[in-house]
Amino acid sequence: MPRAAKPKPKPPHPFVIEALAPLSPEVRRMFSGFAVYLGDRIVCMLRDHTRSPRDNGVWLVLSEGTSPADPRLRREFPSLRPIELLGGKIGHWLLIPSDSPGFEQEALHACDLLLRHDPRLGRVPASRR
Repeated sequence: MPRAAKPKPKPPHPFVIEALAPLSPEVRRMFSGFAVYLGDRIVCMLRDHTRSPRDNGVWLVLSEGTSPADPRLRREFPSLRPIELLGGKIGHWLLIPSDSPGFEQEALHACDLLLRHDPRLGRVPASRR
């Protein structure tokens, strides 16, 4: 008798995808999360995994011209921090941690910036160039 198929995992933090719906986001499995693309640009990854729970939340992808140390970003996203799993090797990905008190507010602010086509967020990965 054939085994029942495993249900496909659903992306965590569905409110992010809902907020970006006017831009027709594409959501794809990536490593231990779900990458969100707007056209050719990857803009964030949604993660809620039992391994390394400290890195759960919304991983923002900064554009090529945006510094992770930009003080405006730090004011707009007070909980923003490096992603431990990346070990400092990829500095243009930063985390809005899901356990921070302002998680939903900060994640929705990122969505608002993306809806306004803020040039600080998103980049075209090499695989899509």
